[in-house]
Amino acid sequence: MFTNNFDPVAFEVFSFGIRWYSLAYIFGIIFGWIYCKKILIKNDIIGKFFEDYISYLIIGIIIGGRLGYVIFYNFTYFLSNPIEILIIWNGGMSFHGGVIGVIFSTYLFSKKKNEDIYIFLDLVAITAPIGIFLGRISNFVNGELVGKVTNSNWGVYFPSYDNKLRHPSQLYEAFLEGIVLFILMNLFFFNKNYKVGKCSIMFLIIYGCFRISSEFFREPDKHIGYLFGNISMGIFLSAIMVLTGFIIYFNRNDKNT
Repeated sequence: MFTNNFDPVAFEVFSFGIRWYSLAYIFGIIFGWIYCKKILIKNDIIGKFFEDYISYLIIGIIIGGRLGYVIFYNFTYFLSNPIEILIIWNGGMSFHGGVIGVIFSTYLFSKKKNEDIYIFLDLVAITAPIGIFLGRISNFVNGELVGKVTNSNWGVYFPSYDNKLRHPSQLYEAFLEGIVLFILMNLFFFNKNYKVGKCSIMFLIIYGCFRISSEFFREPDKHIGYLFGNISMGIFLSAIMVLTGFIIYFNRNDKNT
Protein backbone atom coordinates (compact mmCIF):
# COMPACT_ATOMS: atom_id res chain seq x y z
CA MET A 1 0.00 0.00 0.00
CA PHE A 2 1.22 3.45 -0.90
CA THR A 3 0.17 6.96 0.09
CA ASN A 4 0.28 9.51 -2.72
CA ASN A 5 1.70 12.70 -1.22
CA PHE A 6 3.31 14.04 -4.38
CA ASP A 7 3.33 17.78 -5.02
CA PRO A 8 1.57 18.55 -8.33
CA VAL A 9 3.92 21.54 -8.77
CA ALA A 10 7.27 20.44 -10.20
CA PHE A 11 9.05 23.74 -9.52
CA GLU A 12 8.44 27.47 -9.39
CA VAL A 13 9.71 30.26 -11.62
CA PHE A 14 9.28 33.74 -10.12
CA SER A 15 6.53 32.41 -7.83
CA PHE A 16 4.74 30.87 -10.82
CA GLY A 17 4.19 27.15 -10.32
CA ILE A 18 5.12 24.83 -13.19
CA ARG A 19 2.97 21.72 -12.85
CA TRP A 20 3.89 18.17 -13.79
CA TYR A 21 0.82 18.07 -16.05
CA SER A 22 2.09 21.01 -18.10
CA LEU A 23 5.50 19.37 -18.39
CA ALA A 24 3.82 16.17 -19.58
CA TYR A 25 2.27 18.06 -22.51
CA ILE A 26 5.51 19.85 -23.34
CA PHE A 27 7.80 16.83 -23.18
CA GLY A 28 5.24 14.57 -24.83
CA ILE A 29 5.27 16.85 -27.87
CA ILE A 30 9.07 17.26 -27.80
CA PHE A 31 9.80 13.53 -27.52
CA GLY A 32 7.18 12.74 -30.16
CA TRP A 33 8.69 15.32 -32.52
CA ILE A 34 12.19 13.91 -32.04
CA TYR A 35 10.99 10.33 -32.57
CA CYS A 36 9.23 11.29 -35.78
CA LYS A 37 12.20 13.23 -37.15
CA LYS A 38 14.90 10.74 -36.15
CA ILE A 39 13.14 7.38 -36.53
CA LEU A 40 9.86 7.48 -38.44
CA ILE A 41 10.13 10.02 -41.26
CA LYS A 42 12.24 8.87 -44.21
CA ASN A 43 10.74 11.15 -46.86
CA ASP A 44 12.49 14.55 -47.08
CA ILE A 45 9.35 16.34 -48.27
CA ILE A 46 7.26 15.01 -45.39
CA GLY A 47 10.13 15.89 -43.06
CA LYS A 48 9.98 19.52 -44.22
CA PHE A 49 6.21 19.64 -43.94
CA PHE A 50 6.37 18.13 -40.47
CA GLU A 51 8.14 21.23 -39.13
CA ASP A 52 5.10 23.32 -40.07
CA TYR A 53 2.65 20.63 -39.00
CA ILE A 54 3.74 20.77 -35.35
CA SER A 55 2.13 24.19 -34.84
CA TYR A 56 -1.16 22.90 -36.29
CA LEU A 57 -0.90 19.87 -34.05
CA ILE A 58 -0.36 21.89 -30.87
CA ILE A 59 -3.28 24.21 -31.66
CA GLY A 60 -5.50 21.22 -32.41
CA ILE A 61 -4.59 19.52 -29.12
CA ILE A 62 -5.18 22.63 -27.00
CA ILE A 63 -8.38 23.87 -28.63
CA GLY A 64 -9.84 20.41 -29.16
CA GLY A 65 -8.90 19.23 -25.69
CA ARG A 66 -10.37 22.28 -24.00
CA LEU A 67 -13.58 22.42 -26.03
CA GLY A 68 -14.00 18.69 -25.57
CA TYR A 69 -13.85 19.11 -21.80
CA VAL A 70 -16.28 22.03 -21.95
CA ILE A 71 -18.82 20.17 -24.13
CA PHE A 72 -18.47 16.60 -22.86
CA TYR A 73 -17.76 17.09 -19.17
CA ASN A 74 -18.96 20.47 -17.86
CA PHE A 75 -21.16 22.16 -20.44
CA THR A 76 -23.69 23.63 -18.01
CA TYR A 77 -21.01 25.22 -15.84
CA PHE A 78 -19.14 26.80 -18.74
CA LEU A 79 -22.40 27.96 -20.31
CA SER A 80 -22.88 30.08 -17.17
CA ASN A 81 -19.17 31.01 -16.96
CA PRO A 82 -18.00 31.30 -20.59
CA ILE A 83 -14.92 33.41 -19.78
CA GLU A 84 -13.47 30.46 -17.84
CA ILE A 85 -13.22 28.46 -21.05
CA LEU A 86 -10.09 30.49 -21.75
CA ILE A 87 -8.53 29.81 -18.33
CA ILE A 88 -6.98 26.50 -19.34
CA TRP A 89 -4.24 26.67 -16.67
CA ASN A 90 -6.91 25.86 -14.06
CA GLY A 91 -7.26 22.41 -15.60
CA GLY A 92 -9.86 20.68 -17.68
CA MET A 93 -8.77 18.94 -20.89
CA SER A 94 -10.47 16.07 -22.69
CA PHE A 95 -8.42 13.43 -24.49
CA HIS A 96 -11.28 12.64 -26.86
CA GLY A 97 -11.70 16.33 -27.62
CA GLY A 98 -7.96 16.52 -28.30
CA VAL A 99 -8.29 13.66 -30.81
CA ILE A 100 -11.04 15.54 -32.65
CA GLY A 101 -8.93 18.71 -32.61
CA VAL A 102 -5.91 16.87 -34.01
CA ILE A 103 -7.96 15.27 -36.79
CA PHE A 104 -9.48 18.61 -37.77
CA SER A 105 -6.18 20.54 -37.69
CA THR A 106 -4.48 17.72 -39.64
CA TYR A 107 -7.24 17.84 -42.24
CA LEU A 108 -6.66 21.57 -42.75
CA PHE A 109 -2.89 21.10 -42.95
CA SER A 110 -2.99 18.15 -45.36
CA LYS A 111 -5.38 20.07 -47.63
CA LYS A 112 -3.03 23.03 -47.63
CA LYS A 113 -0.04 20.83 -48.52
CA ASN A 114 -2.04 18.55 -50.83
CA GLU A 115 -0.86 15.44 -48.97
CA ASP A 116 -2.64 12.35 -47.68
CA ILE A 117 -4.05 13.15 -44.22
CA TYR A 118 -3.24 9.64 -43.03
CA ILE A 119 0.50 10.20 -43.46
CA PHE A 120 0.43 12.77 -40.66
CA LEU A 121 -2.23 11.05 -38.57
CA ASP A 122 -0.13 7.88 -38.59
CA LEU A 123 2.84 9.79 -37.19
CA VAL A 124 0.63 11.16 -34.42
CA ALA A 125 -0.83 7.72 -33.69
CA ILE A 126 2.62 6.17 -33.33
CA THR A 127 4.02 8.87 -31.03
CA ALA A 128 0.89 9.91 -29.09
CA PRO A 129 1.35 7.09 -26.54
CA ILE A 130 4.50 8.87 -25.36
CA GLY A 131 2.48 11.91 -24.33
CA ILE A 132 -0.35 9.75 -23.01
CA PHE A 133 2.08 7.86 -20.78
CA LEU A 134 3.53 11.09 -19.36
CA GLY A 135 0.04 12.54 -18.96
CA ARG A 136 -1.25 9.55 -16.99
CA ILE A 137 1.83 9.58 -14.76
CA SER A 138 1.17 13.27 -14.05
CA ASN A 139 -2.50 12.40 -13.29
CA PHE A 140 -1.17 9.97 -10.68
CA VAL A 141 1.20 12.58 -9.24
CA ASN A 142 -1.66 15.08 -9.07
CA GLY A 143 -3.91 12.56 -7.30
CA GLU A 144 -6.65 13.09 -9.89
CA LEU A 145 -8.77 10.73 -12.00
CA VAL A 146 -8.47 8.26 -9.16
CA GLY A 147 -9.51 4.61 -9.25
CA LYS A 148 -12.34 2.89 -7.46
CA VAL A 149 -12.07 1.64 -3.90
CA THR A 150 -10.12 -1.63 -3.56
CA ASN A 151 -8.72 -4.02 -0.97
CA SER A 152 -5.80 -5.05 -3.17
CA ASN A 153 -2.24 -4.93 -1.88
CA TRP A 154 -1.27 -2.50 -4.63
CA GLY A 155 -4.00 -0.03 -3.70
CA VAL A 156 -3.03 3.62 -3.17
CA TYR A 157 -4.25 6.28 -0.76
CA PHE A 158 -4.94 9.68 -2.34
CA PRO A 159 -5.20 12.07 0.66
CA SER A 160 -6.13 15.01 -1.56
CA TYR A 161 -9.20 13.05 -2.71
CA ASP A 162 -10.28 11.01 0.36
CA ASN A 163 -8.89 8.50 2.85
CA LYS A 164 -9.93 5.32 1.03
CA LEU A 165 -7.64 2.76 -0.59
CA ARG A 166 -8.09 2.99 -4.36
CA HIS A 167 -6.93 1.40 -7.59
CA PRO A 168 -4.04 3.37 -9.17
CA SER A 169 -6.06 3.46 -12.38
CA GLN A 170 -3.83 6.22 -13.76
CA LEU A 171 -0.94 3.73 -13.78
CA TYR A 172 -3.11 1.07 -15.45
CA GLU A 173 -3.81 3.59 -18.21
CA ALA A 174 -0.16 4.65 -18.41
CA PHE A 175 0.79 1.02 -19.01
CA LEU A 176 -1.96 0.15 -21.52
CA GLU A 177 -2.47 3.46 -23.35
CA GLY A 178 1.19 4.43 -23.11
CA ILE A 179 3.63 1.53 -23.14
CA VAL A 180 1.57 -1.26 -24.74
CA LEU A 181 -0.05 1.02 -27.32
CA PHE A 182 3.34 2.50 -28.28
CA ILE A 183 4.76 -0.98 -28.87
CA LEU A 184 1.75 -2.07 -30.96
CA MET A 185 1.77 1.09 -33.10
CA ASN A 186 5.46 0.61 -33.88
CA LEU A 187 4.95 -3.06 -34.72
CA PHE A 188 2.27 -2.05 -37.22
CA PHE A 189 4.38 0.72 -38.73
CA PHE A 190 7.58 -1.28 -39.17
CA ASN A 191 5.82 -4.33 -40.58
CA LYS A 192 6.87 -4.94 -44.20
CA ASN A 193 3.20 -5.08 -45.27
CA TYR A 194 2.36 -1.73 -43.66
CA LYS A 195 -0.12 0.49 -45.49
CA VAL A 196 -0.61 4.20 -44.84
CA GLY A 197 -3.59 4.74 -42.54
CA LYS A 198 -3.31 1.51 -40.59
CA CYS A 199 -1.82 3.11 -37.47
CA SER A 200 -4.43 5.87 -37.44
CA ILE A 201 -7.30 3.41 -37.63
CA MET A 202 -5.85 0.89 -35.20
CA PHE A 203 -5.09 3.68 -32.73
CA LEU A 204 -8.79 4.56 -32.57
CA ILE A 205 -9.78 0.94 -32.04
CA ILE A 206 -7.05 -0.17 -29.63
CA TYR A 207 -6.90 3.01 -27.55
CA GLY A 208 -10.68 2.92 -27.27
CA CYS A 209 -10.62 -0.69 -26.03
CA PHE A 210 -7.80 0.00 -23.55
CA ARG A 211 -9.59 3.08 -22.22
CA ILE A 212 -12.86 1.20 -21.80
CA SER A 213 -11.05 -1.53 -19.87
CA SER A 214 -9.35 1.01 -17.60
CA GLU A 215 -12.57 2.94 -16.98
CA PHE A 216 -14.02 -0.03 -15.10
CA PHE A 217 -11.32 0.57 -12.46
CA ARG A 218 -11.68 4.34 -12.49
CA GLU A 219 -13.98 6.50 -10.40
CA PRO A 220 -16.41 8.44 -12.63
CA ASP A 221 -16.30 12.23 -12.54
CA LYS A 222 -18.14 13.43 -9.42
CA HIS A 223 -20.18 16.06 -11.23
CA ILE A 224 -21.29 13.60 -13.93
CA GLY A 225 -21.35 10.14 -12.40
CA TYR A 226 -22.52 7.34 -14.68
CA LEU A 227 -24.53 8.20 -17.78
CA PHE A 228 -26.50 4.96 -17.41
CA GLY A 229 -25.75 1.66 -15.69
CA ASN A 230 -21.98 1.45 -15.29
CA ILE A 231 -21.30 3.51 -18.41
CA SER A 232 -19.18 6.57 -17.72
CA MET A 233 -18.57 9.43 -20.13
CA GLY A 234 -15.09 7.98 -20.82
CA ILE A 235 -16.55 4.60 -21.80
CA PHE A 236 -19.22 6.23 -23.97
CA LEU A 237 -16.73 8.41 -25.88
CA SER A 238 -14.25 5.55 -26.23
CA ALA A 239 -16.96 3.27 -27.63
CA ILE A 240 -17.60 5.92 -30.29
CA MET A 241 -13.85 5.92 -31.04
CA VAL A 242 -13.85 2.15 -31.51
CA LEU A 243 -16.95 2.24 -33.70
CA THR A 244 -15.48 5.06 -35.80
CA GLY A 245 -12.25 3.10 -36.24
CA PHE A 246 -14.11 0.02 -37.52
CA ILE A 247 -16.26 2.12 -39.88
CA ILE A 248 -13.16 3.75 -41.40
CA TYR A 249 -11.39 0.37 -41.61
CA PHE A 250 -14.18 -1.37 -43.50
CA ASN A 251 -14.83 1.69 -45.68
CA ARG A 252 -11.16 1.83 -46.77
CA ASN A 253 -11.10 -1.92 -47.39
CA ASP A 254 -14.18 -1.64 -49.62
CA LYS A 255 -12.49 1.11 -51.67
CA ASN A 256 -9.33 -0.99 -52.08
CA THR A 257 -11.12 -4.11 -53.34
